[in-house]
Amino acid sequence: MKIADLPFGTTDWNEVEPTMHPGERGHALWRTRQFGDIRVRMVEYSPGYLADHWCSKGHILLCLSGAMVTELADGRTFTLTPGVSYQVADGAEPHRSSTETGCTLFIVD
Repeated sequence: MKIADLPFGTTDWNEVEPTMHPGERGHALWRTRQFGDIRVRMVEYSPGYLADHWCSKGHILLCLSGAMVTELADGRTFTLTPGVSYQVADGAEPHRSSTETGCTLFIVD
């Protein structure tokens, strides 16, 4: 990732208007900022959330609260808890997420 033409700035995520994205079950509230080609999000997942698709987009994400299970198309699963992150490239392992308890993630893609 190359970050260019981005002056120093801060974001108060409480002031970024959320958009709702339904899953197969539950929903995700995205607070999104776009900086050129870089999308940065604070995402809150409702309890019982299950993604409605397999994602092939690359991400770097950090779990801030709760717990999220990420399932890869090959059957492997990974549980993210506060302070745990993952990274995956565009077009690499397809993945989808779920949470029983709800969680908040910080995502850069």
